[in-house]
Amino acid sequence: MPEWDDTALILSVRPHGESSSIVNLLTRHHGRHAGLVRGGQSRSNRGTLQPGNLVEATWRARLAEHLGSITLEIARANASTVLDQPLCLAGLASACAILEGCLPEREPHQGVFDATTALIDLITGEEDAEIWLAAYIRWEIAMLDVAGYALDLSRCSVTGEREGLAYVSPRTGVAVTEHAAGLHKPRLLLLPRFLGGMPADREDRSLEDDLLDGLRLTRHFLERKVFGLHHLPLPAARERLSDLVQHRFA
Repeated sequence: MPEWDDTALILSVRPHGESSSIVNLLTRHHGRHAGLVRGGQSRSNRGTLQPGNLVEATWRARLAEHLGSITLEIARANASTVLDQPLCLAGLASACAILEGCLPEREPHQGVFDATTALIDLITGEEDAEIWLAAYIRWEIAMLDVAGYALDLSRCSVTGEREGLAYVSPRTGVAVTEHAAGLHKPRLLLLPRFLGGMPADREDRSLEDDLLDGLRLTRHFLERKVFGLHHLPLPAARERLSDLVQHRFA
């Protein structure tokens, strides 16, 4: 009978039958993995089974390919930490939804697990939203890479130059300099300064403007190159994060 113990992040929970729940996890050593939690809908489990919480998980099944059952013990209640902070809670939920959409099942991704727990530590412990949002956008860029669509923000797709980058091609995901953009500027995505952008005519833009540009940049590629390939919309949690940031900064 296959069995493992691992540290995991809860990504999503959905009811199953009258009292159980199917829980999707990102584990440190076993990748994205689902399992049945018996009694998962009980009041005693409600606080544990929240997206973003860190847990110690034990999975068992009769055969390796079966769904199997999972028992969970809370290690860190990240969701309750930011329950009264809507923007942080939205960031936590969005990260979980992106992970569920980007990662194949049962393929180890320890680097992703470690990067995500570091991001969650920042979201739940950093009072300055601008700091964790910049980290979140960088994390989404890394997730695009994991999903097989890496952005190249280090050189110009037209000239090969590495200085003066200001835009990103929405088709190729490669940066473009201010000069090379020419008449195509209206059709290009803005490259934020915290990602290496050096626009000649946008010196007055604030960090908040750059964060909004960064969320638009990653949204475009997540929507078209990850979720769109599976005929799925961008997760509602990701849309809520964008709306809250827009409302706060715009």
